[in-house]
Amino acid sequence: MLRKNPLINTLLNLRGNGRASVYTEPMWGLSMMLVLPYASVFMLALGVHDEQIGFLATVSLLSQMVFGLLSGVITDKLGRRATTAIFDVVAWVIPCLIWAFAQNFWWFLVASLVNGVWQVTMNSWDCLLVEDLDRREIPKVYSLVKVAAEFSALFAPIAAVLVSSLGLELAVRILYLNAFFIMAVKVWLLYRFTTETETGKVRMAETKGVSIWRLLREYRGVLRLIIHSKGTIFSLIIAALVGAVALVNGTFWQVIINQRLGVPDALLPFFPMVRSLLSVLFFFTLIPMLTHGKNLRVPTILGFGVYLVGQVLLVGIPAQESAVASTYALLAVCLLLDAFGGGILFMLAESLVALHVDRAERSRVMAIQRTVVMLVTAPFGWISGWLSGMDRSWPFILTSVLLVLGLIAAGLFWVTTHEEEPEVAAS
Repeated sequence: MLRKNPLINTLLNLRGNGRASVYTEPMWGLSMMLVLPYASVFMLALGVHDEQIGFLATVSLLSQMVFGLLSGVITDKLGRRATTAIFDVVAWVIPCLIWAFAQNFWWFLVASLVNGVWQVTMNSWDCLLVEDLDRREIPKVYSLVKVAAEFSALFAPIAAVLVSSLGLELAVRILYLNAFFIMAVKVWLLYRFTTETETGKVRMAETKGVSIWRLLREYRGVLRLIIHSKGTIFSLIIAALVGAVALVNGTFWQVIINQRLGVPDALLPFFPMVRSLLSVLFFFTLIPMLTHGKNLRVPTILGFGVYLVGQVLLVGIPAQESAVASTYALLAVCLLLDAFGGGILFMLAESLVALHVDRAERSRVMAIQRTVVMLVTAPFGWISGWLSGMDRSWPFILTSVLLVLGLIAAGLFWVTTHEEEPEVAAS
């Protein structure tokens, strides 16, 4: 019965790099996902202001933008496997130590700049994940990646127990030290059980002895590929909108429920835990039913619509000094809507980029795409921080507007992928 589920069937049949990449993702649950629900509140506890938190989010994105632009060249030169290992250490292991001992805004600023290197490994990891896969399996594999990350929510009670017993500041410092160790182990396991992709071997041979500056100059030709591909431009727009909404939610969702709705510190990890578990449930039930066909337009529109309803509802919850039963009931509905909308949009945004990208130039095209997406989304960190400083519900009015734009883009300007064309022709 389980094997009849397409997602489980894909999970059991994964081999090689796909298996190593997906199977090590749950380690996020024992590392970064334990501490992320407290990241913004931890900064507030150390005297960092709302505006500064938003500024840090923007700085992080600007750092990501620089390294994102370099990621294609680095990935081609060093190979997908080595790049992922080296830059995962720089992007996660080192910043975790900085966060663990942070004292004020400046520590977080340094950590944000260093953490931006993760865009290099995001490119190389994506290539490692999908380059040797059947294209038809790409949406399912990205669903599995999301599921693996969401399962990390099962460990959220560990953080809650630490915070309630040790206090917010000490507990978060311990959680960052734990993340330092677990991420180091994850990097080693992924390197140990992967091999270089066939495309990676070709690009390493082609770029051997070629300077980075010359490879960067060749971006002009890659840029022309993007400009002349309607599908690539469309997937870039969808990714930018989804990324901006994710940035605001990731930075200020915990802040609004804690500071505006009166949810206690100790309960904060349980909200992403519930959202994640609901997301996993949707990925194994409703989402495969909606995305099993070749046409992804309808599920994309549905994702934007459901996510929009969740954000509007969050803004509409009455402010409380201490959360009451009705507050928790309305937040539960928000979590349900966010779990479906955010989950399916993450999977579809990543899948559309992978399906529209030029195969031979995957690393450099994706590098430029990610850089453009970050350039577009970077201001939203500062803007949302500025809005939150005036009213903590205003960042989510902003996300609602962005989701409306996503609905318009998916509804009126959809571009079919290569996988969709046979179905469209048949109809």
